[in-house]
Amino acid sequence: MELKDKVAVVTGGASGIGRAMATRFIAEGARQVVIADINGDQLEKVAGEIGARAITTNVASDEEVRNLIATTEAEYGHIDLLCNNAGIGIGGGPEVPNEEWQRIWDINVMAHVYATRAALPKMLERGEGYILNTASAAGLLSQIGSAPYAVTKHAAVGYAEWLAITYGDRGINVSVLCPQAVRTAMTAGNEDGVASVDGMMEPEELCESVIECLRKETFLVLPHPEVLIYIQRKTGDYDRWIAGMRKLQARYGNNAV
Repeated sequence: MELKDKVAVVTGGASGIGRAMATRFIAEGARQVVIADINGDQLEKVAGEIGARAITTNVASDEEVRNLIATTEAEYGHIDLLCNNAGIGIGGGPEVPNEEWQRIWDINVMAHVYATRAALPKMLERGEGYILNTASAAGLLSQIGSAPYAVTKHAAVGYAEWLAITYGDRGINVSVLCPQAVRTAMTAGNEDGVASVDGMMEPEELCESVIECLRKETFLVLPHPEVLIYIQRKTGDYDRWIAGMRKLQARYGNNAV
């Protein structure tokens, strides 16, 4: 996909990866970029700075996500590129309270379901559309110190796979973004965490991989190319990979990102 004259929606657009992608899409010639975030004041500020349309949205709410999609379609005709990017991280394991497990599940997984449920009908009617879901390298590997993050990001990757399999022959392209550490609010103060083992990437640098993969229409977007090697090692010898991850656990302890 080339972004020129396209309409894109980016959730989590008030900061970090979402803001960087929205800014880059505009630079690539997108006709309109709609950014969504729960932080309305910051969202409006960013929209004014980069020339986007802001729609305050809690992505954990099915109703609010449906409103985001419906408003975009009503104002701009259709959505060419849907970027389900909003996400959160929570440290800990099975002891994490139920309400926190539910909160991260709703944001990291169900928000993708809500958005695609709302946007797919018109995409399928047109016979074209692109969905880019932000997951994490943790969704392909795991996350030391955070079971909720590892589990929800695995689910996000699995959902993207299902979408690609189910709708790929009906004109819908699907990609899943799986970076390691990126310098955002989520990683602030934890620059030496396990996800930074291959370095901390700036959001703007990550966008190079996003644009390349959109043009090539490849499923996996891996800004940190080392992740592909780690996946291959994991599938090649699962027990050896688990042993290696235990070494990382011993080294990094409970650093969640």
